[in-house]
Formats: sequence, C-alpha cells, structure tokens
Amino acid sequence: MPGAHRKKVSGKHRKPNSLSITWRTTGGVIVGAAVLGTAAATAQASVLPFGPAPAPATAAGVIATKKADAGSSKSTSKDRSGSAAKAPEKDGKSPQAEPKPAAPKRTGESRPTADDAIKIAKSQVGVQEDGGGETKFQKWYMGTARAQETLARDGGSLGGYSDAQWCDMFVSWVGEQVGFTDQIGSDAWTVEHARWFQEHGRWGTEPKPGAIVFYAWSGSKKVSAIRHVGMVVKKVDDDTIEAVEGNTGNAVKIKKRSADDIVGYGYPDYKS
Repeated sequence: MPGAHRKKVSGKHRKPNSLSITWRTTGGVIVGAAVLGTAAATAQASVLPFGPAPAPATAAGVIATKKADAGSSKSTSKDRSGSAAKAPEKDGKSPQAEPKPAAPKRTGESRPTADDAIKIAKSQVGVQEDGGGETKFQKWYMGTARAQETLARDGGSLGGYSDAQWCDMFVSWVGEQVGFTDQIGSDAWTVEHARWFQEHGRWGTEPKPGAIVFYAWSGSKKVSAIRHVGMVVKKVDDDTIEAVEGNTGNAVKIKKRSADDIVGYGYPDYKS
C-alpha cells in the first residue's frame, strides 16, 4: 500500500536462513540438534513478562510444551463491536492447552499515561532512514537483549535488523523510553507482537488512545496477515483513526487509517 513501508520482508524482519530455528510463542518446531540447547535456554525469555517470569525451561520441557500446544483446539473471533475479543484469532496455530492469565494491572505513580506514550511517539515525527535504510530505532533494538531472543525464535542474524522493516522496533523503542516495555512489548515482528497481546488477555477492537494498532493491507482480520503497526493517537470517527507510525514512507509520521485496514489493538495498562 503506498505510504506504508518499503517492500523488504513484509511484517517480519528478515527471512530465516535454512539453518535457523523456526520458533513461535505458541507452537513451532526446533530444527537441528545443534541449536536445541540454545533454543531451550532462550525459551522463557522469548515472551516478555506480564508479571512473574516463568520457571526455567529445559530442552525436554520445550518439546513437551510444543506437543501439548499442538493438541489444543482453535477458536476464532471477529468481534467489531468495540469490546475485547474473548477468543482471539490464532491463524492456524494451536493455542496453549490453558490460556495465560490476563496481564496484571500495574499500580503506583511510576505507571505512565497513554498521553505520556503518545507524546514520546509524536516527538519522533520526521525521523527518517539514512541512505542505507537504517534508523536509530533499528540500532537501538540490535543492542537489546530482546534482539537475541527474537533471533533465537525467528532465525536470521543480528545484522539483519540494521536495514529491516522497523515499524515494530519503533513502537518497542517508545515502550522503552516511557518505561513501559512490560506492557507495550518489544519485538521486530508485528505478527508475534500481536499474538503476545492476545495471549495475555489484552486484545480487542476499540481504538483507545495509546493502544498499539496492527494493520493488514489485504483487509484480512487474521493476525497472520498483519504487515504494519503503530500507536493510536485518537479515534477520528467510527471508520478512521489517527496513529503515529514508524517506517511509513521510510519515516516516522502521523497517519489517518481506515478501520478496513485494522486487524486489532493491543492494550497496555496505562495509568488513567
């Protein structure tokens, strides 16, 4: 879609190479015995913490969990009434046998408001790629521990992030700057970022300010079709939102988007 982002690798950073791990937070397989230990060591870290960290994973435990996931049933929802979807779309990936608990509400004065997050995001409007397709957002992401976790999940190389699509890295950067990564999330792949919100009970169809908005230019409402992400500034009307987005025309811009392009929203637990 014109004005979205360049055709690098749609919705994801780079295509995994043939020796990489195929890894997702719900379901997946591990290819190659040589990388099994690495995958097991990073398994618990590959999902950001909504609350207490899970118990350390072992290679056997990872495989057992994946088998259990594969045996679960799938349900879908296309609720457009504005309420949160009770059974979010899993796009052919089996959900876990038991749903994860909803993200706990954070308390205390340190919790940012939606306006705080939007202000940080809007402050970056005008930042654009250099001649090599790089920005400070990719460079920042490459220096985080999270980048190593998503590489273990998706494959590829760390250097591949340097000129990759960066809309999700921009959103992740905003979360870091506002001190709310545990609620906004951190990822380089829009599809898995959306699933992360779903799995923790923070997904729906209402365009709330500060929500993370996920787009599919095909008009599909499936998470697997997501190709772009931004942060909601405001609801314009029933059919339109305004959002601040990275990697839009190779820059950070504020855009008005049609509801037809929106798959859903992730909701950080901002301070009211």
